[in-house]
Amino acid sequence: MRIIDGFQRAKSILSRQPSAEFYSVSPALKSSIKEVFGQELDPEQVVRQIIEEVRHRGDAALFDYTVKIDGVKLSSLEIGKQQVDDAYREVDSELVSALKLAAERIGSFHLAQKDNIGSGVRVTNSEAGWLIRPLQRIGIYVPGGTACYPSTVLMTAIPAKVAGVKEVILATPPGAGGGVPSPTLVAADIAKVDRIFSIGGAQAIAALAFGTESIPRVDKVCGPGNIFVILAKRMVYGVVDIDSLPGPSEVLIIADETANPEHCAADLLAQAEHDPLASAILVTTSQRLANEVNQQVKQQLESLPRRAIATESLEDKGVIAVVGNVEEAIELANLYAPEHLCLMMERATDYIDQLSNVGCIVTGRHSTVVLGDYVAGPSHVLPTGGTARFSSPLNISDFIKFIDLINVDKASLKELGKAASIIARAEGLEAHARAVEKRLEE
Repeated sequence: MRIIDGFQRAKSILSRQPSAEFYSVSPALKSSIKEVFGQELDPEQVVRQIIEEVRHRGDAALFDYTVKIDGVKLSSLEIGKQQVDDAYREVDSELVSALKLAAERIGSFHLAQKDNIGSGVRVTNSEAGWLIRPLQRIGIYVPGGTACYPSTVLMTAIPAKVAGVKEVILATPPGAGGGVPSPTLVAADIAKVDRIFSIGGAQAIAALAFGTESIPRVDKVCGPGNIFVILAKRMVYGVVDIDSLPGPSEVLIIADETANPEHCAADLLAQAEHDPLASAILVTTSQRLANEVNQQVKQQLESLPRRAIATESLEDKGVIAVVGNVEEAIELANLYAPEHLCLMMERATDYIDQLSNVGCIVTGRHSTVVLGDYVAGPSHVLPTGGTARFSSPLNISDFIKFIDLINVDKASLKELGKAASIIARAEGLEAHARAVEKRLEE
């Protein structure tokens, strides 16, 4: 990892510069697109084509694209109950127990949040208030194919169920044999997912947004995915709601001289092994710690199965910044607005009130981001790419909506009506003014 010295240099590196491009297209991706589609297209053109075909051809387009992109010929899009039941026999009992523990903690956390938000009618005064209603049906997308992410199923489906969503639909890519990984199916069952479809990519997002003969249309689409999934979510927004446009994982650690260099290095590597585009950053007030962490990263990297991925991430995105004091480190954190922020220093909780731009704050010498990834309770679906400046982690508020209530009596009409009609006429809306005045005349 590169070590940089001084606040100003760190600030210039950690200042996220808005990019005109939403994505980058590697030569390998260009080649893959040409191979699949027979012509040179950019990812946006690919996604628009897929969305339009799914919108107009429904299931037929889904079957065709699954062959074309995934190389799998499906006989059915939906995963049946028997397949889910069979999955339990293929998953180690320790993993099933771990998923159930995670599900219980995720459910408890979001139930407490629901109790704080409340439900039903909330009245602010005698004339106005609001209703809280859950969304009726949501779709969650979970990456798959060659990988398996049961934790993402739990982290998206459970908050929705706690919020009161009546139907949760899961879409995930098929594996080589057309099936879905057993741990994903077990997690879906534990999370009480209602229906599961073996379909991936932009075509899955389009199907959830518009509906097909087999897949029902949803109100909101949640979950991470590759560039095609993210572009599809962006394009269907407005037809349905979406949770976010998640990017590569990232962590920023603030550490002083009391921090454990082995722990710092381990947490940096835990993010770096996600993706070559993941960002692992350490900001410290100690030059000694910076050097020791850098050495620890090299040592721990040697035995990692995903060493190549982590190495590419650290070489491209990894940074260790040495600054003059904790206040400078806090300023850099708020500037960078990381997905995860770890405070590895004395009296860490004293600084929480100074942090405004972050997805999740991790404190305490026994804590690590990894616990938040799986079992702590809050959803691991967090704002990335600096969007923590204005957005929040996935939570039950993503699955409810507010309906305003207005009920004005005669006394309130007398008090408010004239002001309403005056403002209406100032805006050139005579019918608005008259609608109020007819009631005032009664």
